[in-house]
Amino acid sequence: MAVEIRELECFLVLAEELHFGRTAERLYLSQSRVSQLLQSLERRIGGPLFERTSRRVALTPLGKEFLTSLRPAYAALERVVESAREFANDVKGTLRIGFQGSAGDELLGAVSSFQAQNPNCLINTCELPLNDPFGALRRGGVDAAVVLLPIAEDDLVIGPVFSRQPQTLTVSCRHRFADRDSLDVEDLADEVLIAVAGPAPSYWRQVQAPTQTPDGALIHRGPEIHTREEGLSLIAADRGAMLLCRATAENNRRADIVNIPIAGVPDSALALIWRRGEDTPALQKFAAHLKGA
Repeated sequence: MAVEIRELECFLVLAEELHFGRTAERLYLSQSRVSQLLQSLERRIGGPLFERTSRRVALTPLGKEFLTSLRPAYAALERVVESAREFANDVKGTLRIGFQGSAGDELLGAVSSFQAQNPNCLINTCELPLNDPFGALRRGGVDAAVVLLPIAEDDLVIGPVFSRQPQTLTVSCRHRFADRDSLDVEDLADEVLIAVAGPAPSYWRQVQAPTQTPDGALIHRGPEIHTREEGLSLIAADRGAMLLCRATAENNRRADIVNIPIAGVPDSALALIWRRGEDTPALQKFAAHLKGA
């Protein structure tokens, strides 16, 4: 059975106003037309949605249940219409991008090229905590996030994957590996790796600081950190080592730490992610710029 949008709109406004006169004024309709729309919707559903007397209007139990289900669906429909309008009128507004660590050349290049081609849409960037890659995105603090792989979250969409980098082991200049030119992953046996604290999921934290080598040798878990700066300070104090991608290691050179290439560890990579069902036109265009960066 076909659904009339005007009937749904009339129901939602009447559920808010609980007054036929005010509902008619808001919708620029006559009260009799409001009644007709409501009666038509009730016939479609098969039951009364409102209790109506000469003194009051109130939702029935069926009406309350219908309202609970309809509100998010109607809001989603409004977002679809708004997205189509943005496509028609070009990309406008603000796009908020969160990122872990430092904004690299690929990300900054994508921001620059997007901004040049879409001057009516401003990109705002902010740094995300190392230990909480997905929180700001889920809370609505950002529209998209650039985070380290892996990502296995059902409510998030993985967009372009970029900045694949070999890994290094970053240690104190006093560490026993400090004079080495290169390492193998099995050299991590019995070493201490600085760990990432929650709320990052355990599978993600395990990749950033594994607890065993591919051959099964134990890697000790060191102190937990919330930011990369905390990690670098602990490394300098010789409290443990960290796996860092080559670009991050080079961007954080210090006299008291050493970055050593390590073989046998999967490359580091970043991905642009966003909430499922919320890939706006601006976000789609930015993802295309990042993919081509």
